[in-house]
Amino acid sequence: MLRVMIVDEKPERAALLADALQNSGYDVIARVTAHDGLQARIVESQPDVIVIDVDSPDRDTLEHMCCIGHPSQRPVVMFTHDDDEEKIRIAMRAGVSAYIVNGLSNERIKPIIEVAVARFQEYQTLRDDLAKANNALAERKVIERAKGLIMQQRHCTEQEAYQALRKLAMAGNQRLAEVAGNVLSAAQLLI
Repeated sequence: MLRVMIVDEKPERAALLADALQNSGYDVIARVTAHDGLQARIVESQPDVIVIDVDSPDRDTLEHMCCIGHPSQRPVVMFTHDDDEEKIRIAMRAGVSAYIVNGLSNERIKPIIEVAVARFQEYQTLRDDLAKANNALAERKVIERAKGLIMQQRHCTEQEAYQALRKLAMAGNQRLAEVAGNVLSAAQLLI
C-alpha cells in the first residue's frame, strides 16, 4: 500500500482528498500545508507519493516544488484548476510527475497516481542510466589520458600501456579508472 502525503492549504479540501485516497486503497500518512516546513515533514514521514491540491500554483508553491520534487526522490502529483502553460512547464521542471487540471474525481485518483508513479520510476531509471553513462565516459577519458602519458614516458604501444595500467590495478585490487587517476595525479606532482 502506497503511503501518501497530502499538501493542501484548505483543511476541508484536504479531508475530502484524504477520504478519496483512502477509498482508492492508499495510506494517507500526513496532511500538511506548503508552509509547514515541508521538507522536514517529508523526511519525517517518508511518503511514497506526494499529492498537492491547489487552486493555482503561485510562485511560492512552485518554489516549494523545486524543494520537494528532486531531493526527496518521490513522485509528485498536482491537482489544480490552473491550465497556464508556463506554470505547467515550471511545475514539470520542478519535479511534478503529473499535473492534473480540473480532474480531481474519486474514480480517476488511482489511475492518475499509478501513472505518476510509473512515469517517475521511468524518469529515475533514465536519470540513473545517464549518470552511469557519464561516469563511464569520464572514467574512459581518464584511462585514455593515463595510457597516453605512459606511452609517452615509456615509448610503448597503446596495448602495452593498457597492460601496465591493468597490471597495477590487479596488483592493488583497484579499478582501472582509479589507477589511471593515480597515474595522472603522480605525473602532475612530477611536472
